[in-house]
Parts: sequence; structure tokens; C-alpha cells
Amino acid sequence: MGKASRTKQDPDRRARIAAQREAARRAEQRKRIWIAGGSILAVVAVVIAFVLIKTNSSSGKATASSNGPTGASLTSVTNQVTGVSQSVLDQVGGGSISSSDFVPASEISQASASGAGYFSYVNGTPLTSGGKPEVLFIGAEYCPFCGAQRWAMITALSRFGTFTGLKTIHSSSTDSYPNTPTWSFYGSTYTSKYITFTSVEETTNERQGNSSSTSVPYVTLQTPTSAEDALLSKYDPGNPSQDEGGAIPFIDMGNKYIQVGNMGPYGPQDLQGKTWAQIATAMNQPTTTIAKDADGNANYMTAGICALTNNLPSTACTPAIKTLEAKIATT
Repeated sequence: MGKASRTKQDPDRRARIAAQREAARRAEQRKRIWIAGGSILAVVAVVIAFVLIKTNSSSGKATASSNGPTGASLTSVTNQVTGVSQSVLDQVGGGSISSSDFVPASEISQASASGAGYFSYVNGTPLTSGGKPEVLFIGAEYCPFCGAQRWAMITALSRFGTFTGLKTIHSSSTDSYPNTPTWSFYGSTYTSKYITFTSVEETTNERQGNSSSTSVPYVTLQTPTSAEDALLSKYDPGNPSQDEGGAIPFIDMGNKYIQVGNMGPYGPQDLQGKTWAQIATAMNQPTTTIAKDADGNANYMTAGICALTNNLPSTACTPAIKTLEAKIATT
């Protein structure tokens, strides 16, 4: 081969070697990219899986234990429940509340033992605090019947004073009428120049250790004083023969009126499947079932409290309320 030919072959050989090396370099680079990309994808997959698990877990928990609205939505719902208008409440009057729940003091033991709700005129030694008639509530956050009652109580009590710090919760997810949307009095304050309101939320809505077993007790939150326990034993004795204590909710209006449970047909069944906003809206519409039941309950409570305050203020103790007050005067 002529020199020229060899000279020509050398650059070709070098070019082929360079091309091979470049191809090998690119292959190695692609390999590294694939390895790095695969690692990133693996990490991303793990993160996505974790997020999905967390989301599903959170979603499940929200379904079972959503504590309701926050921020502006909570403010709106609170304003609706604490501000049901006088005209709406007067239009509702006694609502759909059944007279069968009104029992004389002599029948309290029988009513308590049966577990039925009742409203009774007891006219005991006046219950006062801070120089004012006292309204005592004993309940628990897990309790669906307490949950229903708080809606009515907040509306009634807001006619005599002002709540701050109310929070929305739900009743237990493992009890009857699970996840009833409601409120908690725990951590709230109430101011009034007419009455003193004392609340005892005995437990949270969660069982110890976050257990779902109905045999596991709920987490203790507040404990009634000995004096409060004495009232519970006197007016809500339960069924001692079966070692059953009194039912909740227990409401003592100045030792003049006692209410235990919900006044039928009102109860947590009215609130099932509804949001806080839907319930609050319905309470402001006098023709709805919730208004007839919850507002009617609130009006009877208002009548009981008006009997303690000498019918003050007039914005609460309206002629419509005085009609109910006369009805329960010696029930």
C-alpha cells in the first residue's frame, strides 16, 4: 500500500477509535442517567405511595372524625346558632316537642331507670353561682344525645349571654348515631348578667389508646364536683339495681327544672348525615324539622331559665316563651 494509503488509514483508525470511545462514553452516560433516573423514580414512587397511604388514612379519619368548619366558616356557623332570631323562635314556639317527656318529680326515678328523656319541675333548693341562678350541664363529647342537645342549649343560652371559644366536634364514631355533628363546651367561656352557666364535659370523643373497641373507656376530660355528683344522683339516679348511673345529657336549671336527654322527637337522628352549616341554616328556617325539634327544645329551656330570671331579658322571655313557661310551671 502507498504511503498515502497508510496515511489515509491512520486517521480513519483514529476516527473509529475516537467514535468508539465517544459511543462508549455516551453509553456510560446514558447508563448513569438511567440509573440516576431509576433511583429518582424509585424515591418518587415511595414518596407517592406514602402520600397516598397518608391521604387514604387521613380521608378515612376525616370521614369518621372531622371536627367541622374552621376559620370564617366556623364564625358563620357560630353566628347562625347563637343568633337564631326572636321571630323564628317565637314562630316555632314549642315546635314538635311531645308532652310525654314532661314528668312530675315523683316519677323521675322511674323515667331515669327507663333511660327515657324527661323534663321535670323539681323546685328544689335554689342552685346559684356568683349571686346568679346557675344552669348546670353534665355531658360528654362522645355522647350523641349530648351532641344534639348542645345545638338547642347554645341557642337558648345565647338569649341570656354570650359564648366565646365554642368549637365544633363530632360524637363518637363507635357509639350509636356515630359522628353526630355537634359542639363542645370544653374550653369555652360564657358571660351573662342574668345566669351562670357551668358545663362538665366528662370525656372526649376518643377511646383510650384510640381504640375502636366498645369495651375500652373514653378518655377522661372533666370530673363533676361532689356537689354536682349529688345533684346527678338525686335527679338522675339511673338504675341502681343494674349498676347503671344516670343518663346524660343532664341539665339542672337552678334546681327548679331538670332536663335529662333530649325532648322527643328531637335527637341525634335529626342531625345524621348533615353538615354543621346545614343544621345551622335549618335552625333559622322555622318550618324545617330541625327547627321544630331543636328550636322547640331550645324554647322550653328558655322558658325554664326565664322562670329563674324573673322573665329577664324581655328579648328572651317573650310572650311566646311565657306561654311555654306557664305550661311547665308545675309539670
